[in-house]
Amino acid sequence: MLRSATSALLRTSIEIRTLRSVPRVCRFLQSLLRCPTQNRSFSLSVCLCKKNKSLWLELSEGHKMSGNIEEILAPLRLAVKEQGELVRQMKQDGAPDVDVLKAVAELKARKRTLETKELSLQPKDDIVDRTKMEDTLKRRFFYDQAFAIYGGVSGLYDFGPVGCALKNNILQAWRQHFIQEEQILEIDCTMLTPEPVLKTSGHVDKFADYMVKDVKNGECFRADHLLKAHLQKLMSDKKCPAENKAEMEEVVTQMDNYTQQELTDLFVKYSVKSPTTGNDVSAPHLFNLMFQTSIGPGGNMTGYLRPETAQGIFLNFKRLLEFNQGKLPFAAAQIGNSFRNEISPRSGLIRVREFTMAEIEHFVDPTEKFHPKFPNVADLEIILYSSKAQTSGQSAHIMRLGDAVEQGVINNSVLGYFIGRIYLYLTKVGVAKDKLRFRQHMDNEMAHYACDCWDAETKTSYGWIEIVGCADRSCFDLLCHARATKVPLVAEKPLKEPKVVDIVQFEPNKGAIGKAYKKDAKLVMEYLAVCDECFITEQEMLLNSSGEFTIETEGKTFKLTKDMVSVKRFQKTLHVEEVVPNVIEPSFGIGRIMYSIFEHTFQVREGDEQRTFFSFPTTVAPYKCSVLPLSQNQEFMPFVKELSEAMTKQGVSHKVDDSSGSIGRRYARTDEIGVAFGITIDFDTVNKTPHTATLRDRDSMRQIRAEVSELPGIIRDLANGVMTWAEVESKYPIFEGQETSKKDTAEE
Repeated sequence: MLRSATSALLRTSIEIRTLRSVPRVCRFLQSLLRCPTQNRSFSLSVCLCKKNKSLWLELSEGHKMSGNIEEILAPLRLAVKEQGELVRQMKQDGAPDVDVLKAVAELKARKRTLETKELSLQPKDDIVDRTKMEDTLKRRFFYDQAFAIYGGVSGLYDFGPVGCALKNNILQAWRQHFIQEEQILEIDCTMLTPEPVLKTSGHVDKFADYMVKDVKNGECFRADHLLKAHLQKLMSDKKCPAENKAEMEEVVTQMDNYTQQELTDLFVKYSVKSPTTGNDVSAPHLFNLMFQTSIGPGGNMTGYLRPETAQGIFLNFKRLLEFNQGKLPFAAAQIGNSFRNEISPRSGLIRVREFTMAEIEHFVDPTEKFHPKFPNVADLEIILYSSKAQTSGQSAHIMRLGDAVEQGVINNSVLGYFIGRIYLYLTKVGVAKDKLRFRQHMDNEMAHYACDCWDAETKTSYGWIEIVGCADRSCFDLLCHARATKVPLVAEKPLKEPKVVDIVQFEPNKGAIGKAYKKDAKLVMEYLAVCDECFITEQEMLLNSSGEFTIETEGKTFKLTKDMVSVKRFQKTLHVEEVVPNVIEPSFGIGRIMYSIFEHTFQVREGDEQRTFFSFPTTVAPYKCSVLPLSQNQEFMPFVKELSEAMTKQGVSHKVDDSSGSIGRRYARTDEIGVAFGITIDFDTVNKTPHTATLRDRDSMRQIRAEVSELPGIIRDLANGVMTWAEVESKYPIFEGQETSKKDTAEE
């Protein structure tokens, strides 16, 4: 009874008061409330206030919530914990894969329901007014849909002057923070990629989503999005029976886990039609998300626009290693555009078809995964959402980074170091600390080759969105490309003392392979020569159990039997050891970072709902300063010109606004595009010597007065972080009002 009631809560998200109608559940809840707080299933994102002076719970985000919220969440946490334990037990018992996958799908669904409920119960005062923000972004041309005068194309955006400046500043801050400070090797690779490269990396076969088509006009829809929208429409009908609504909510929560056949059955069951025409739609089928093209006039070479920037770095590994004098560790980085032919682009910059990425590949000896600079970030306190917390029904909690590595929550100090550096970068460019967390991939969602993987996620009006991925990718990519090209992608490591090692390699029967495959025998021999020990051991097991195994190279498949190949083991004395590096990969989605910054810095002036502004950090502000003459009086113009030229020489981006509007309206206009500071030329500038002008801070709207000749240097130091606004206020007099006027000038 208890489990069925908890399951019902998961499906319908009903409140605890509804469950009180079930006697056994009522007794369970009462016992839950009676048990001591330390034994209760509290979220890890909450902690008792210091010194236990209050029973209020303090969220890591900085909000407070009462125990009533935990009472609502307790059954959901319990359900996730039970399912997590079931999944672990099934794996330990060696249950069939199909049953494990089904249990994992249920775990994900319960976890998603818990997180959705947590978000819905948190205070709404920190959620941005997205409509008002997007109106500002569009009106001031931060960005807008591309080809708008032709009707626009979904998922493609053009950045205007302000958006372009902001994006460039974010990328410049990224270069300075990572490439310059970490001495990373930057490269720039082509965006066109031949098919064999992406076949080897797995993108050709696996980079796909399910799609359906309108059977009459051919309009395409992403299957899971269309099904979800259709079910939500059915559930919104007041006549929808409660049991049907509960069933449909369960389908929605498990949407990401359905197979092609299961999606097909659901489309039939719920009679899903095209939302635009009402026509029938086709059965769901896989659609590869890469943009395909032909390279060369003959069209004989198939290529794709790259879906990520990482592959170019892996393919240039040998050249980069040579450039680094053959030494490990080292890192390479690339900034550039990637392309994904999304079926249903949505949510503005979050899901698009062309986007800018910034990726780092840090190559490290797998036996030496420690970073000498880790102590620099070890004391950072970051919101971490570990795999264990997720499968136990707990939430994210603040943890010292050094403790996370020491306790094994984060796999190694190299990965931990980059998580710390990512955190520092994101908070520097405007992501709010209390809306940023690092979520660890659970075992069932982590790539088979990854040792550990964490996503930096930001809290937005769309919920938690991934903006950076940071993975320990092991040596998967280099091994795949080495196997496909027969080029060893390894580093040499001198040994202090000679070492005797066990060697495992294939021993091919050239005669048998030549007889079976003739001209292609050379391909088989070359492939077998570069296989690593792990692969050889796996194939040996197949050879022993079934008498054969298959390999694939250059688009051809070959079956090898016991008479064609055997496995040879022997010992060898080494003076130099070959190392296939492991790779730590931080991957940044610049558009998603920009969107997070927009939401986290969007403000409305207190007492004036119509005055909106973006409180961008000075580091990334599109313009560091505006220059505003008080009016169009020609006496002000020489000072405007002098300031503009001086700031150009200082490398300070600025914007002159000498339009006819009032000074208040022009302040509002520059605030709206996030200009950090404003210089105003007034009659005191003209009438008094030395000539001074006011400097205004965007966020506080406070002003100081300083000599015109000093202002460009002050702005430069503020923009570079050398000086803070508080230091400026302590050094220069606060501006309280203009002392002279145009009339005074005339009298003189």
